[in-house]
Amino acid sequence: MKETVKKELDELIRRYPQLDVCKNDIEKAYLLLQKTYDEDHKLLIAGNGGSAADSEHIAGELMKRFKITRPISEELSKKLMAIDPQRGERLVRNLEMSLRAVPLTSHIAITTAYMNDADATGVFAQQLLGFGDAGDVFLAISTSGNSENIISACVVAKALNIKIIGLTGEKPSKLSDYADICIQVPETETYKIQELHLPVYHALCLMLESNYYGN
Repeated sequence: MKETVKKELDELIRRYPQLDVCKNDIEKAYLLLQKTYDEDHKLLIAGNGGSAADSEHIAGELMKRFKITRPISEELSKKLMAIDPQRGERLVRNLEMSLRAVPLTSHIAITTAYMNDADATGVFAQQLLGFGDAGDVFLAISTSGNSENIISACVVAKALNIKIIGLTGEKPSKLSDYADICIQVPETETYKIQELHLPVYHALCLMLESNYYGN
């Protein structure tokens, strides 16, 4: 792990010392995500309610700049300029490199169609089947760790050889049983669990960005 990446993890624990109990699992989750991106795979994310909003939030931090500038490659810049010099100049100036992340909470048409036509508890499982590839990672967010639609998605993830990172509370749960790595923040009330989920996933996003786009 790069020293700059380790500093982001250390800073998380300095600011939120209660998360020290999760430090090893956060580090393991980071290393799995790094391996996933190194091998040109992607992250798929899902949750319900506030955790659905977190899914969108995480994708937003990974798909564009969080703290560090992410200029596109010189090769791509030249291609854009050759195709359309006027628009290409603006695109070269403004486009940012992405770490591919797909929030499964975003696709309203397929979500509502599948819930109406088939099975509401399989809504994320269906999208994993469609979007997922072996070697991807599924970030499953559930404050209880027992959300049926999340657990159903975990079953599909395992069948497709998609690794699972769980993000939940401190109580043992179905998610902690299914996940390859489970970050169980030390709270039991829903809103308090969510309050600790945010700094955890912010740290993971910062660590990834530092690894790929830092000096």
